[in-house]
Amino acid sequence: MIQLSNNLLLLAFVLYLVSTIVYAVAITGKKWANRDPKEHQQRFGRIGFAITFIGFLSQTGYVAIRWIAGGHSPTSNMFEFIAFLSYCIVIGFLILYRIYRMTILGAFAVPLAAIMLAYASVFPKEVTPLIPALQSYWLQIHVTTAALGEGILAVGFASGLMYLIRTVPQQVSTKSTKWLEFVISVVLMMVGFIIVSTVFANLNQKTVFEFPQYKADEPTVVERMLTVEYKLPAIVAPQESKIVQPGPITPLFEAPGFMEGKDAARKLNTMIWSVLSGVVLYGLIRLLLRKRLAAAMQPTLDDIDPELIDEISYRAIAIGYPIFTLGALIFAMIWANEAWGRFWGWDPKEVWALIVWLFYSAYLHLRLSKGWLGVKSAWMAVAGFVIILITLVVVNLVIAGLHSYAGV
Repeated sequence: MIQLSNNLLLLAFVLYLVSTIVYAVAITGKKWANRDPKEHQQRFGRIGFAITFIGFLSQTGYVAIRWIAGGHSPTSNMFEFIAFLSYCIVIGFLILYRIYRMTILGAFAVPLAAIMLAYASVFPKEVTPLIPALQSYWLQIHVTTAALGEGILAVGFASGLMYLIRTVPQQVSTKSTKWLEFVISVVLMMVGFIIVSTVFANLNQKTVFEFPQYKADEPTVVERMLTVEYKLPAIVAPQESKIVQPGPITPLFEAPGFMEGKDAARKLNTMIWSVLSGVVLYGLIRLLLRKRLAAAMQPTLDDIDPELIDEISYRAIAIGYPIFTLGALIFAMIWANEAWGRFWGWDPKEVWALIVWLFYSAYLHLRLSKGWLGVKSAWMAVAGFVIILITLVVVNLVIAGLHSYAGV
């Protein structure tokens, strides 16, 4: 059953890629098509939507089968959660596409779902027994609802990014163009990391370290020796470690002392490779295009109504916000009280979930009360999802806490 679910997930990924190509043809081919541009875009938009929907059905099969096989919702580790987040992004896109029938939304939202799915694939896919902290029906309620909220908010991000690419002047370099390029580079960091992880996984160039674990009550006494395996070349090594199996490069430095846990250094190494790969990928594309990436994409959005994009972004956030509030805060606090005997404990993941909620609360307040429409609203929609990515990736992979199991 697990193999069948993995095959369905792979099929969904392929279909999302195909639909992305179809959406790209719809918005870029309208200028050279030998037919009415609007008719061309609508025709390919319908084809892209159909392919996306089939991919969604395939991913639904993956979710159902893995849920049955594992006996719990497929959201208990990084692979499962990010794959489920990809699924929720597609749900958000399908809902908003049916409302607005905007083809170009698929050219931004569906690739984001595909990137998330590819990013999930770099983590271990095995179904493992739940650790005690996760053995609760609240896993289904809390995590799935939080993921659904984040998925719909991601569609708001995609729409906000479209608005900025459409409206920010690209003739000269400004603070706005630089920030816009930074946002695009953040997305490319995930793409670059996927590429790098796939390449080194196939090369099988592992580095294995051994390092001491000290007793909690006697920090100078070694309790046992631990080993950790890096699949990526080791830029950063665990503290006081020695190399058991050398890899392709020699580590440049050790992880800082405040990073706790057996896998802390490996997770930091993962983050470094994500940033480096994204910077290199952005540089290569920029060199190939000989212009800013937003400037290269802007002509494809010339005939799109900015006010409609702005409305879609707001609508997505207005839908995703209450769902995220329920899942990431209310349900999470109820579960925390059952599991740990307190509603709030300032765990890093809890703090960042609160930051996300406060940010989107400010977004809705400023938009509805202060009239922050257009550019200001779009920047907040984009920044909000960047904070979600920080919560999802950096907090899970680098900062130790009660939710660190999600990074294993």
